[in-house]
Amino acid sequence: MRFDRRISRRSFLAAAGVSAAALALTACGGSGSTAASTAASTGASSAAGTAAGGTLNIMLETEVQSLDPQIATDGTSFEVIADYTDGLMQMDADGAAVPALAETYDISEDGKTYTFHLRDAKWSNGDAVTAADFVFGWQRAVDPANASEYSYMLSDIGQVVNAAEIIAGEKPVTDLGVTAVDDKTLEVQLNVPVSYFLSLMYFPTFYPVNEAFFNTCKDTFGTSPDTVLSNGAFILTDYQPAATAFEMTKNPDYYDAANIALDGLAYQVIKDSQQALMSFQTGALDLTLLNGEQVDQVKDDPQFTSVGAGYLWYISPNIDAVPELANENLRKAMTFALDRDAITGDVLKDGSAPCYTAVPPQFATGPDGSDFSADQTKFADSCAFDAAKAAEYYETAKSELGKDSFSFDMIVDADDAPQKVAQVVKEQLETTLPGLTVNLTVEPKKQRVQDMQDGNFQLGLTRWGPDYADPMTYLGMWVTGNSNNYGLWSDAEFDSIIEECTTGDLCTDPEGRWAALYDAEAIVLEQAVIFPLYGQCNAEMISSAVTGVDFHPVALNRVYKRAAKNA
Repeated sequence: MRFDRRISRRSFLAAAGVSAAALALTACGGSGSTAASTAASTGASSAAGTAAGGTLNIMLETEVQSLDPQIATDGTSFEVIADYTDGLMQMDADGAAVPALAETYDISEDGKTYTFHLRDAKWSNGDAVTAADFVFGWQRAVDPANASEYSYMLSDIGQVVNAAEIIAGEKPVTDLGVTAVDDKTLEVQLNVPVSYFLSLMYFPTFYPVNEAFFNTCKDTFGTSPDTVLSNGAFILTDYQPAATAFEMTKNPDYYDAANIALDGLAYQVIKDSQQALMSFQTGALDLTLLNGEQVDQVKDDPQFTSVGAGYLWYISPNIDAVPELANENLRKAMTFALDRDAITGDVLKDGSAPCYTAVPPQFATGPDGSDFSADQTKFADSCAFDAAKAAEYYETAKSELGKDSFSFDMIVDADDAPQKVAQVVKEQLETTLPGLTVNLTVEPKKQRVQDMQDGNFQLGLTRWGPDYADPMTYLGMWVTGNSNNYGLWSDAEFDSIIEECTTGDLCTDPEGRWAALYDAEAIVLEQAVIFPLYGQCNAEMISSAVTGVDFHPVALNRVYKRAAKNA
């Protein structure tokens, strides 16, 4: 780690952030692929400066939704943005936060002031990267005019001074607690100490934006190679919105260019896993994702591995807009009717594991070093597969609602795996709960996300990946008014617990905070606010010529800075 002496006394790295990577590199569904996953991430990263380079050909399951770091909301977009943009910090191979554009940093004794000292770095138009670029990017994130879905990362999560008031329209963006002391010095003021603050700094919402360049683009920003700037390892050279193929080349002016082995990245959007496997087998792809039958075909291939992706897949009922789904007993009947083992074992077959908690396992560890969600039976009274309980709750719901039949539309992404999962969910609900009908509506992911954000849905099959290594990355979504609280659920007790954990006495009491977060999670599950399904593993084919790809369950699932491709 390249910290200087000024900050060695207090790194304030969250314990969860340091420990999460070890969990990330284990197989989700068993121990068989642990070694392969670790090798894929770190096995030959030291070879990055000596390998032959070349272009890494990568498969995506879905199109990029946005290249605007303050507007993007999905993991695919975050991966691509991070290919050509650096933030203050980055993840090392083990997932710990280490300096990127911030060469060093200081933290005040009270933990509420961070001072970042920037290294010499350039944008791809030749401009120097300055502290003002971060100020502008962060102000864009909280500006109500931009309606950034991730604005809460600066307010509720990051606790940056005045962020909440600015988002609420009560103060101007210039009051945000972030200051460019000079071109190379960025000062950030927090309301309270945030133990995981450094790990937030590699998340794209906190990336810098060159204001002068942005003003030449305005509404077209992030829509083409001409409307983005790079300060990272690669430069975007070929892209258009909703592109099914696009490319990047190595950035010769990157501050760490000497350690970037690859000549470039070439992405292909392939939604059918059989087609993706064929492309891999012909050499057109170096990395590809698989599921279902394709996993059975290649599970013994040494190029196959299963990597923890961190995502929780779940069903979100629109509690606010659909009167029947406002009935707690009907929601409980539905969650008890779902056989998660059949979904992961018979349909996905990619190492994904059933999940019975609102916070998935294998990404966040507590003060005692334990996995927050290791015990998947902790809330068995509220979330499990139990057809008898499902029937009991269903009868109560029918009596309360005065109805014997129900019909709900469920929106689902137009990608291969979600469609397969949705079909099984439909069959399970309709079989276990006679009289209940689920109609599947397949939409492009961008439209599905927009519909859920707008409340234009009844049931939604969705997923969430952790943005930082703490349970709050999930639990914070269900606070009243949060932009990711799609069902518009509200509970005063839950809100109070979360507030106490973020700005109250518990924010400096690790053990007490951990216990309170369990209490908050219990409320979510007891009221069936969501129906958890499974923790996602990515079944990957990785060419034997490729080494050094880093896999993480938090924020950025795949990072290619240390990757190399031998001829």
